[in-house]
Amino acid sequence: MTQKAGFFTYLALILLALIFIAPVLWIFISSVKGPIDLYSWPPKFLPDSLSFENFTAAFSKGNFGLYFINSAIVAVSATILTLLINTMAGYALSKFRFKGDTLILFLFLSTLMIPIEVIMTPIFTVISKLGLYNNLLGLIIPPAATPMGVFLIRQYLLTVPDDLLEAARMDGAGEWRIFWTIIVPIAKPVIAVLTIFSFMWRWDDFIWPLIVISDPSKYTIQLALANFIGEFRVDWGSLLAMSVVTMIPILIVFLIFQKQFVKGMATSGMKE
Repeated sequence: MTQKAGFFTYLALILLALIFIAPVLWIFISSVKGPIDLYSWPPKFLPDSLSFENFTAAFSKGNFGLYFINSAIVAVSATILTLLINTMAGYALSKFRFKGDTLILFLFLSTLMIPIEVIMTPIFTVISKLGLYNNLLGLIIPPAATPMGVFLIRQYLLTVPDDLLEAARMDGAGEWRIFWTIIVPIAKPVIAVLTIFSFMWRWDDFIWPLIVISDPSKYTIQLALANFIGEFRVDWGSLLAMSVVTMIPILIVFLIFQKQFVKGMATSGMKE
């Protein structure tokens, strides 16, 4: 009875996984379809022959190499800055006791209830005053500190014994040394979780770059994809091809950190 229940459980999970992965497979397969297969009715899941004209046409229509580099600079820089700030903030809120620490955490978490549309105008005003409008730094700096990231780091570091840090202090280690040699290595699983989420958020972001960037030479890949949607016609072949290209960096980042990601998701927030 137990084996039958386990079989049906795995079967249900496999079917559910196929449902979620089906749209992604459709995009990958459609990106190598020719015009006849792409616009055929009824739709064909597998093309009669593979065609890479969509990729060559997409790269010939726009400077996607430059857009790809711009997105990589923004995503990588913002992720590194996010990891640094959030890890330090999470360490301070989990291992230091000072007046108002609970209030600060509450204020951090309360910002999760504020829609991003509400704060876009004041953030844009600050960006303009600082001279970061139409600048990639305007995409990197504002989202550096994320309340969810601080919360994840804090909850994970609560599981680290205080005695371990006290022993390091008794041996003469300073707070910076403790942070880099003890906290960061221990927090690798949750840092991997935050790395994947942060990179994905920055890479896929469209609304904020649309507001901050007006110079086409500073477009991110998501803004470039929007150019394929014309007033009267959508170039679906090129759009699908470039959509596949934009998925590759996220897949690579996930494959690199997948083991730590699973471990971090299983252990984050286990202790109050």
